[in-house]
Amino acid sequence: MPLISLPRRQVVMPGQPVQPPPPPQVTPPAQLGGHPTITLDIPVSSSLLFLFILAAATHMAIFQLNRRRSHKFLFSALLFGFCMARIAALVMRIVWATRPQNTNIALAATIFVAAGVLLLYIVNLVFAQRILRAYHPHFGWNKTLGWVWKGVFASVVAVLIMVITATVVGVMTADGEERQRTREVQLFAGVYLAVLAVLPLVVAILAILWPTPRGAAIEKFGEGKMRSKIYLLVGTSLLLTLGASFRAGIGFVPRPATDPAWYHSKAAFYCFNFGIELVVVYGYAVARFDRRFHVPDGSSGPGHYGKGVPVVVNKEEEVFGGGNLEEQNGQKEVGRVVGSSREQSRSRSRERGVGGSADAGQRAESLTLVEAVLQDGIDRKEGVRETIPKGDI
Repeated sequence: MPLISLPRRQVVMPGQPVQPPPPPQVTPPAQLGGHPTITLDIPVSSSLLFLFILAAATHMAIFQLNRRRSHKFLFSALLFGFCMARIAALVMRIVWATRPQNTNIALAATIFVAAGVLLLYIVNLVFAQRILRAYHPHFGWNKTLGWVWKGVFASVVAVLIMVITATVVGVMTADGEERQRTREVQLFAGVYLAVLAVLPLVVAILAILWPTPRGAAIEKFGEGKMRSKIYLLVGTSLLLTLGASFRAGIGFVPRPATDPAWYHSKAAFYCFNFGIELVVVYGYAVARFDRRFHVPDGSSGPGHYGKGVPVVVNKEEEVFGGGNLEEQNGQKEVGRVVGSSREQSRSRSRERGVGGSADAGQRAESLTLVEAVLQDGIDRKEGVRETIPKGDI
């Protein structure tokens, strides 16, 4: 039986379907930081782990002290959560160094490294929002702009999901087309995160350069000068932008794992990731950002930063007013108590020998009347109700 020779050195029998050639072997790209090693990565990761543990303890201590003083500032707890995420990432990298063939550990370490920094972006975005509202209250508190801010915060969560999904698919699949699609998603996510990192810087600069209306004053908030707040926000935004831009840039210049570039080195990995983040975290703690960026609880409109949140007090008729049987019975009960209190006042005045003094009797009767109204009438109607608007986030 004759054999038919085909290109690519495939030999088939007559009538047998031709099998497609195997796909070319895809060379894995070089990763930032490469695979961890015991001799180098474990000592470095352990040192960084200690620094993040110390930072987490510092921010949690600040949060607890402020909570006991009724000083509400949740961003200290948020930075504590960020430090815990970085602790988990470093622990997973140490474990990965001891078990280099474990794909699940490598995947978990990669996800923790990529996802943690998003918390710092959220903190800076909120601080930029507060500076904008301080310089331009009416524009900063605009409802439409408020929805834009909410969309930006929601996009952070969406990008986080994209990064995790692309990372998992890229590690688990061997298909070249799937890897290409995941790479495109990772490139988009990297660029978008770089934009989020620089956005607080842009917002702060525009808020300063944009002329304020004539006669309008800046609504100062927190402690310290507004200039120091802007310097702190600009400095941290520049550092985070540097790290995000570096990570996004190396995605556009891939190199094979067998021939990595200098920007794939371990020094670049630790400096542009954990090093920058440590400077930001400790910078916020040393500068006491919990005092500088604090705003009155319940701020929801122009004037609340500078003058505080106004307390809405119910009118007298809203507290004692009639309209239903329960309120009418309450008024009758108040009248009964007031009448009884008057009789008790007159009786006490006569017993003390001051019944002939009109002034003394009137003063005693007035005080008793006020006590009766406050203790029975206002307490019965649940007192003066205070309503605090929702927060500014």
